[in-house]
Amino acid sequence: MLLALPIGILIGLSLGALGGGGSILTVPALVYLLGESPHGATTASLIIVGVTSIVGMTLHLRAGRVRVRSGVVFGVLGAGGAFAGSRLSASIDPNALLAAFSVLMAGAAATMLYRQRSGAAAPEPAPAGPSAPVPASADSGGYVDHGGSGGVAVRPSPPRIVSPARTSAPVSLVRVVIAATIVGLVTGFFGVGGGFVVVPALVLALGFDMPTAVGTSLLVIAINSASALLSRLGTHASIDHTLLITFTAAAVIGAVVGSRIASKVRPERLAVAFAFLMIAVALYTGARSLPALV
Repeated sequence: MLLALPIGILIGLSLGALGGGGSILTVPALVYLLGESPHGATTASLIIVGVTSIVGMTLHLRAGRVRVRSGVVFGVLGAGGAFAGSRLSASIDPNALLAAFSVLMAGAAATMLYRQRSGAAAPEPAPAGPSAPVPASADSGGYVDHGGSGGVAVRPSPPRIVSPARTSAPVSLVRVVIAATIVGLVTGFFGVGGGFVVVPALVLALGFDMPTAVGTSLLVIAINSASALLSRLGTHASIDHTLLITFTAAAVIGAVVGSRIASKVRPERLAVAFAFLMIAVALYTGARSLPALV
C-alpha cells in the first residue's frame, strides 16, 4: 500500500507534465509492484488515469493550453477508431503487436527529437551592428541609415508581414478528423493508452506546440478512458478500493505538480523529455516482447 503513493505521484507527474505515460505505466505498476490481477489492473488504470487526466486537463484549460474542439473530436473519433483497430488486431500475436508498437514509439520519438534539433539549429537573426540600419523613431516610419558621407538618410521601412506560423488560425477540421482516426486505429490496434500516440500526433501532424499538445491530450485520454470504462461495466473486475483511492489521490497530486512544471519549463525541454520517456518505454516493451517471438 505504501508503494501506491510514490508510484501514483510519478504517474500523475507524467500525465500532468508530459500528457502521456499514464496507462502504459499504471498497468505494469499495479500488476508487478502492487499485486493486482491483469484484468483488475486494466480496469483500475482506466479510473486512475481518467480521473487524473480530468484534473490535469482542468488546470491546463485555465492556463489556455487546451484546444477543446480538437480534443473532443480526437476523443470521439478515437473511440470509433479504437474499436475498429481492436477488431483488426484480434487475430495477431500480442507479442508481435507489442514489438511493432515499440518500433512505432521509437520512430515517433526520433522524429520529435529531430524536429527539436532542427529548430535549435536554425540561425538566429544577426544583431544590429555599426553597419546595420538603426530603427528610426516612431514618427519617421523608416530606418535611419548613417551613410559614408556622414549624412543621415531616412528610408521608408517595408510593409510588415505577419508570419503564418505566428497566427492563431484554428486548425483545419479535416486534418483533425484524419489524425484522430489514425490515432484511434493505432491505439485500438496496439491495445495501449492514447497518450503516447496523441501527443506526437498533435505535435507532428497538427503543429501544436508541446504545452498545448499536453493539455489537449489529457482531454482525449479522459474521453477514451470513460468510453473504455463503460464497455467494462458488468465484468465484475476485482479491484482493491482502498488501493484505488490511495493511488488515484496520489496521481491527482502528481498531476497538479506536473501541470505547474509544464507551465514553467520551456516547450522544447518538455518535448525532449517526452521523447526520451517514449524511447525508454519502447526499449522496455521491445525487451519484453521480442524474445517471445524468437
